[in-house]
Amino acid sequence: MLSPVAEACTGITLTAKDGAVVRGRTMEFGVDIKSNVMLVPRNFEKVGTTPDGKQGKSWTTRYASVGANGLGLPILLEGLNEKGLSAGIFYFMDYAEYQPYTADDASKTIAPWEVVSYILDNFATVEEARAGIQDVVVPAVMFEQWNMVVPVHYVVTDPSGATLVIEYTGGKLQLYDNPVGVITNQPTFDWHLVNLNNYLNLGLWNSEPKKIGDLTVPGLGQSTGLLGLPGDFTPPSRFVRAAIFANGVFDSADGEDAMVELFHILNNFDIPRGVVRSSEEKDEHGNVKADYTQWTSGNDTESKTFYIRTYDDSAIRKVSLEGQDLDAKEIKTWKLDSKQQFFELDAPE
Repeated sequence: MLSPVAEACTGITLTAKDGAVVRGRTMEFGVDIKSNVMLVPRNFEKVGTTPDGKQGKSWTTRYASVGANGLGLPILLEGLNEKGLSAGIFYFMDYAEYQPYTADDASKTIAPWEVVSYILDNFATVEEARAGIQDVVVPAVMFEQWNMVVPVHYVVTDPSGATLVIEYTGGKLQLYDNPVGVITNQPTFDWHLVNLNNYLNLGLWNSEPKKIGDLTVPGLGQSTGLLGLPGDFTPPSRFVRAAIFANGVFDSADGEDAMVELFHILNNFDIPRGVVRSSEEKDEHGNVKADYTQWTSGNDTESKTFYIRTYDDSAIRKVSLEGQDLDAKEIKTWKLDSKQQFFELDAPE
């Protein structure tokens, strides 16, 4: 299978007036990653993957979690656990450089794509995740389904609103507090924060009319304060746009209202098929590879509810951990293969 394009995911965090914290993201890929919603129960045995085929770190899930997987694998790419801790994986092309590995590290090693599940399985807060991730080794492990080492980084948020970005660069673990609640892709997270300095001219209020010679220039229409806001789909532009939108909207009343607002904001990062193409490279079916938004999801850290909509069905579906058997013996899966429904307004009752 050809390596995928996946450089356009966008994540944001919102806090409602009542203190409820919601975190959401878009998931873009150039090939169908065949995601489903999956619930992983407590006391489920797992083993990490190593570069040399040895048995990696073993653990038993302490907390149940729910979220979206990929390619039918029993690992989460995005989701939250019963304590309200949420985590997500984001592409990090050209910048991810994982930790060194020796055979002696096998018993504490997990693969890059296993990090989100490991965090949700074991930790209740951002601070626990910050400490715990330092006790594992995350080296470059070949992802057999794509015949490549997947370059990724991660975001973690808990019900307090604390948000942590986890990156592996230069062979070392880097941990960043996230004061704006936003994440995209490359370059490194600290670079994105510095880049915000280039947009101090932007504001939520319309600009005042200006005099140019004897001419008064009032501006054309609304949003003159945001004139110059980058509108393309590159990671730096999406980061700036997401930071302004997520921190500029009016406060929502509660978690459910914030979730509605979150999906409205993420509408601005929805990529239709075909408008973002990497090259003339084609997949095994002869189709040009192009990033598109396969799904958009949200995590309500207060109600422990996972929300998701897909490219083919914009109806938002949800699963709450509070209504599930968290001590089940098997992983529970919900398919995401529904198609968009259109309802007649004047249909007979």
